[in-house]
Amino acid sequence: MLELRRLTLICEFARRGSIAAAAASLGYSASAVSQQLAALEREAGVALIDRTSRSAELTDAGRRLVAHAERILALVESAESDLSSHAATPSGRVVVTAFPTAAVAFAPALARSLECHPQLSLRLMQSRSGRGMREVESGEVDIALVDDWWGRVRQHSALSVFPLLDDPLVLAVPRRHALADPDVPLEPARLRDEAWMATPEGEPSRTAVDRLLADVGGAPPVAWEFEGLGTILSLVAKGMGIAAVPALALAAGVRGVVVREFPGEVIERRIYAVARASSVHRASVAATLRALHQAAKVLAADLPHLTRPRG
Repeated sequence: MLELRRLTLICEFARRGSIAAAAASLGYSASAVSQQLAALEREAGVALIDRTSRSAELTDAGRRLVAHAERILALVESAESDLSSHAATPSGRVVVTAFPTAAVAFAPALARSLECHPQLSLRLMQSRSGRGMREVESGEVDIALVDDWWGRVRQHSALSVFPLLDDPLVLAVPRRHALADPDVPLEPARLRDEAWMATPEGEPSRTAVDRLLADVGGAPPVAWEFEGLGTILSLVAKGMGIAAVPALALAAGVRGVVVREFPGEVIERRIYAVARASSVHRASVAATLRALHQAAKVLAADLPHLTRPRG
């Protein structure tokens, strides 16, 4: 009979593309993973991995087994979730990953919401935008907070997606800046002449500024680029320039910054919680999802620019 632990290993090998990467992801040594995969081949009675001196890749039989294994592992998790859903008290560890601004913003309200579950342990990690859904799919985390600027996040047969917040792009200016006066109109031509603090090219907030200023030739050349919206807001507070940031970034409570809404079309992202469909009924995961919804309500009440999704 095929062992579940070894099926997990071959699925991770398929996702990572190498024995070394699979081992690093799971916290094992490469030799231990190689030995377990060899044992799985003996159990299966066929070659699953084609090994050379420089690389290893799945055989046709290996790819077929991975497809079966993914379904088997999802069914096992679904069975565990069903049994757990009848437990009176959520317990155990739940691992949540979030892009940096969401991690900072959600952490306080999430922790408060989970205080009523003393047997539940939360681990909140930060990951780069775009990785969260893959980490949920691979089983590295239970829930991911992800952002979507372009309407690309969709329900998936293996994933459940829960909308939490709509987060618009807003203008952050120093308190003593002329544009801090709400009576001063935000004219695109004038904005283009300002000193901008910006994220690197390709970042969604940077692309959004181009969209805002498209009618006046796009955003001006940026002399300074910074990773991290917290860093950018701190520079704005010191009078170094202005910036377009998602409203959620203001949850950190930066002083010395005035926030204004851009005129015209609202450019915003939607923030979702994503979990494996096979795990959402597990008591610990369900309790954490409820806590995330409650945290989103708190944030929407505290930050006037944030709104709860209508649909």
